[in-house]
Amino acid sequence: MNKKKVVDILISKGTYDEFLSNILNLALIKVSSYVCVSNVHMTIESYNDESFCDIVNNADIATPDGMPLAKAMNFLYNIKQDRVAGMDLMPDLMQECERFGKSIYLYGSTDEILKKITDKAKNEFPDLSIASYSPPFRALDTSEKVKIIEKINSFNPDFVFVALGCPKQEKWMAEHKGKINSCMIGLGGALEVYADVKGRAPKWMQDYSLEWVFRLVQDPKRLWKRYLYTNSLFIILFIKQFISQKFKK
Repeated sequence: MNKKKVVDILISKGTYDEFLSNILNLALIKVSSYVCVSNVHMTIESYNDESFCDIVNNADIATPDGMPLAKAMNFLYNIKQDRVAGMDLMPDLMQECERFGKSIYLYGSTDEILKKITDKAKNEFPDLSIASYSPPFRALDTSEKVKIIEKINSFNPDFVFVALGCPKQEKWMAEHKGKINSCMIGLGGALEVYADVKGRAPKWMQDYSLEWVFRLVQDPKRLWKRYLYTNSLFIILFIKQFISQKFKK
């Protein structure tokens, strides 16, 4: 999929259905690949860390998960870009995997959340082949990393849904490209939403780029500093890019 630059990261462009089709195709052709589900937080992480920016820009596909990124592409390139959120992709990919006989491996999160997801998936997608593993919440040594690769590849999944949080999950996917024989997707908090551990903002808040407010209310102590910094810096950087491109014309 063609990509466009927003601040420092390259975001794939297309309709939601085109994203879904292209992500499914990565599994069909059985190549080791990874998909970044990109939002404002990831954009600012990339701006502050050149090596992480390279990881995001080398992704096979980078979806505009956050509405601000979708709107930024509209303003910068006159593209009517759909939002392609991980919270929507996860159940849709599960449905398509059941339909086409594809399998999914869940890597990350906690055992409790993984069990909730597996139980829910058995009810919603009874024919879906799904397995999971919650790694230790610490640095892994080389032998542990090798065992995890072998564990995942032995299941031979078509997709690996990775939930380690940004930027850890994107770094993990980049490290394992060529080692994990699947399409890896960094879905982070989408697993908690699917497991009904956390709620999702109403549709009107999503449409007006206010989903971050809903998340802030859910977890104010952890998120208020991050949102104050990342949202403010993103607005400044976007305005600079917008003005720069307009003057170039």
